[in-house]
Amino acid sequence: MPSNLDPTLLAPTDSERAASPGSERTLAILEVLSKSSDIGMTVSEIARTLDLPHNSTCRIVETLQEHGYVRRREEDRRFFLTRKLLDLARPQIGDRSLAACAFEPLCKLRDQTGETAQLLVRSRNKSVVIDQVASRQPVKVLGEIGFHVPMYSCAPGKAMLAALPMDELNAFFRDVTLKRFTATTLATRVALEDDLAETRRRGYGVDRSEGMDGIHCVGAVIVDQNRYPLAGVTVIGPAFRLREEHFESIGEKCIAIAAEIQRRILA
Repeated sequence: MPSNLDPTLLAPTDSERAASPGSERTLAILEVLSKSSDIGMTVSEIARTLDLPHNSTCRIVETLQEHGYVRRREEDRRFFLTRKLLDLARPQIGDRSLAACAFEPLCKLRDQTGETAQLLVRSRNKSVVIDQVASRQPVKVLGEIGFHVPMYSCAPGKAMLAALPMDELNAFFRDVTLKRFTATTLATRVALEDDLAETRRRGYGVDRSEGMDGIHCVGAVIVDQNRYPLAGVTVIGPAFRLREEHFESIGEKCIAIAAEIQRRILA
């Protein structure tokens, strides 16, 4: 920096300082709505939860609605997040969208296995569903787009964890409290590290009803040009149909589809 530059010129202005609380409130509102994605919230509930003034909360929510980040259900005036934030965050390399590159391969994976195929990415140490192709079976498993899943309790999440550099994996264990969701959840570091080692060896992860009873999934990682985990692809279905003896065959299909998506996005 030139020595004759007045340092006060780099300091935030009064208007910039005044804008900060509004920005923090906006982010807080988005985060609290993300935790209530199934039932939504009214303006009064948002204000009460965050201890914010009702009027300013109303203004912020209306602005978010005008710009398409939230929608209001007219019958009960409850607000919900839209997919706009998720669309903004969709990974891409150059001008190639991951979701666009993955759609046809996901359809192929669904047709090969008969079960729902999903595409997930890592966000704040969780896996987020960003696209899916539904099974044609009368009984099927579907996840809501934008749904967050603990990485350690789902197959694609474990596939992504297994591909992380060791320093980032250590940071994951430092930051995340492993909780037991079912009798088969790997809720200790030793058990999970053993599973991740096996995932690296065979090239795919498995979920034996570890996140939810009665649901199995098998998944593989999609990596970028530096072998860094970009996303995960998975087949998910009811445990009575997606059985243990099918894991290896489905895992190999997931690996092949992940490689196809990787070729498309890196082409």
